[in-house]
Amino acid sequence: MKFNSLSGLVLDGRRESLVSSCGAVLLRQTARRAGLERGLSAQLAPWRPERAVHDPGKVLLDVATAVALGGDCLADVAAVRAQPDLFGAVASDPTVSRLIAALAVDVDAAVAAIRAARAQARAAVWGLRRPLAGTPGSRDGGLVIVDLDATLVTAHSDKELAAATFKRGYGFHPMCAFVDHGEDGTGETLAVILRTGSASAFAPGDHIAALDAALAQLPARERGQVLVRTDTGGASKKFLRHITDLGLEYSIGFAAHDTVKAAIDTIPTQAWRAAIDSDGNPRDSAQVAELTAWIPATTRAGGPDDWPPGMRIIARRERPHPGAQLRLTDHDGWRVTCFATNTTGWRLADLEVRHRQRARAEDRIRALKDTGLRNLPLHGFAQNQIWLEIITLAADLLTWTQTLAWHNQPARRWEPKRLRYRLLAVAARVIHTGRSRRLRLPNNWPWNNLIDTGWAALQPD
Repeated sequence: MKFNSLSGLVLDGRRESLVSSCGAVLLRQTARRAGLERGLSAQLAPWRPERAVHDPGKVLLDVATAVALGGDCLADVAAVRAQPDLFGAVASDPTVSRLIAALAVDVDAAVAAIRAARAQARAAVWGLRRPLAGTPGSRDGGLVIVDLDATLVTAHSDKELAAATFKRGYGFHPMCAFVDHGEDGTGETLAVILRTGSASAFAPGDHIAALDAALAQLPARERGQVLVRTDTGGASKKFLRHITDLGLEYSIGFAAHDTVKAAIDTIPTQAWRAAIDSDGNPRDSAQVAELTAWIPATTRAGGPDDWPPGMRIIARRERPHPGAQLRLTDHDGWRVTCFATNTTGWRLADLEVRHRQRARAEDRIRALKDTGLRNLPLHGFAQNQIWLEIITLAADLLTWTQTLAWHNQPARRWEPKRLRYRLLAVAARVIHTGRSRRLRLPNNWPWNNLIDTGWAALQPD
């Protein structure tokens, strides 16, 4: 039997006083608790013309709200503008465009101003609820793990400084920095640095710039307890020495070059130890070993062209799954990967698991591409730099709301798409009673309880 849910349905010409995306009030309440509205307004005051109606900080926050709700261009702020009962007066499209153009004229100062407001708000959020498990400074979840990774963004038209990429595409190659919240939470975007499509994944200067921007976003008390993780793109002497000079720890992918392969041929069989999975259980057909003593070049330190002191090289080997294609770096039927670290006092298996969890950065990139990063909508390179800052604002609003509103709940780990469909996009009715306004949710919405508890958690103490 076939059922047609549209049978007998007629579009009624009468209208109700409903608002859509009413869950976004949680995002705006988070912005208030974090002081983000005030911070953006203060930092962007130099860009506010005399007798201007709209505050530049409010304009950027409105655009960031639209992006958090799923928008991918400046014009999508229209959905926010259409709901003044929730978001107040919202600037017109021409006003938004003029502000982006004005910020792009002195893009370095504008980016610095936006990042300063974000850093202040982040410190406030972390002061209300630290998003990481464990005691600050401890290795049991207390370290702040900063993941760096680059990604490709396709340009579908001839945008300024777009270029051919190493994957034979065309567009940009931004460098991203995230905080890993661990298995109990989502990640947090610290910085996204726009680069031309031809930028190298191995550029040490870009890694240093991304790390410095990321550290500036962390609360001051957290900056001395950071572990930096990257793939092999970060395995340069210059970058590792920069991390070492800052007094931080690192776990960096290390290429299995000839000296590594020679060390693997040399180490005794008993040097290999059983690898473990993320739950601490033995991992079948996987082993780890330290190669440092068998690679003399890595133990030499002192000059600017040497590896930093204290660097260790750890290898992991695993039998490839059936049907997997072997690589030139594979050894005697084993698939071999390596990483460098300066951490001491850990078991090799634990260090290897910690490094492998760097894969969570791919989840963060996927979430960013679902929050405005999939396509850069503007033509000018400087304007797209401002767009990236709007994206990071949107990502912050989502993550901070999860951190403050749904601690120890499954919604704390949801990616943006699920947040939107279940919590942010719900329609509701605004009820005016006397001097107050009430937002009335639909009767049978399955996630009303999460919206209720989230709203309660975001109220001032």
